[in-house]
Amino acid sequence: NSNCDIWVMEQTPHSMFREKSGTACDHYHRFPDDIRLLADLGFNSYRFSIEWARVEPVPGEFSNDALDHYRQMLQCCHDHNLQPFVTLHHFTSPIWLIQEGGWLSERTPERFAGYARQVTETLGDLISGICTINEANIGRVLTSSGMMPPLSVLKAGDAWQEAASAMNVTADDFMPFLFATSDRAMEIVMHAHHKAMAEIRSINADIPSGVTLAVQDIVAIPGGESIAAEQRHQVNDVYLNQLGNDDFVGVQCYSRHRFDSEGPIGPVATGGGRRGDADGLRVLAPGAGILHQTGPCRIRLAGTGNRKRHRHRG
Repeated sequence: NSNCDIWVMEQTPHSMFREKSGTACDHYHRFPDDIRLLADLGFNSYRFSIEWARVEPVPGEFSNDALDHYRQMLQCCHDHNLQPFVTLHHFTSPIWLIQEGGWLSERTPERFAGYARQVTETLGDLISGICTINEANIGRVLTSSGMMPPLSVLKAGDAWQEAASAMNVTADDFMPFLFATSDRAMEIVMHAHHKAMAEIRSINADIPSGVTLAVQDIVAIPGGESIAAEQRHQVNDVYLNQLGNDDFVGVQCYSRHRFDSEGPIGPVATGGGRRGDADGLRVLAPGAGILHQTGPCRIRLAGTGNRKRHRHRG
């Protein structure tokens, strides 16, 4: 998908991505077989992503070919008795959006809402549920845990400078979604989510809609209580507190983040040789689920140990 920002970032000489995505597993073309395999494995639903850069290759102009492709995917799900849940944004954005200021631009929420409106109007009759943005807090999760350098460090690197230049924007104005960590960027992301939700509901209020978050297990080592509490607030709570009117919140937990008095620290060997790790590291089984307002259980598992859901970034 050469119309999106991450594709361009992969092509730069000093790319921060170790490998280029290329055609990956070619699910875009192999989806009939892949969806059939999901049904054969006993799944009852499938969450996949609709690529904004394919659907809206230039601002305000929507591709009938791309929309027809996703209609075929949705229909294929129904043909195999799978409920299709779609994600409107899974990390990648159109190049033109980045050129307008990306996830720091006041125009982005309205742009995203227009895209959500077009998808819902065109495909909503076949959609069982919509996730507006996948892991709206991912930039803060990566930075706070130490897995990604601070934005100031990234901006000083060749990879950042080259990618900005390739998309004809200055390094200061370059803001892909994965790096939307500032308070202003968080506000833009959440405003985009809420405007998209409003558009979806105005067209078809019967489609459940919400957002997903990367909600990690944040643990304080003695002395790190205040740092862990602040990280929990900045990474989880400031997002969760804005989602009270959503139909659901997707919860995706991949790891445990530990903090001592100096900040994030890595895992420590227990010496017990616990299941799943020959080196004796304590293993946290990751998972995903849906937080919803009704029913006897407010968290419905959708990941590890549960074969009922599958997801794909397309």
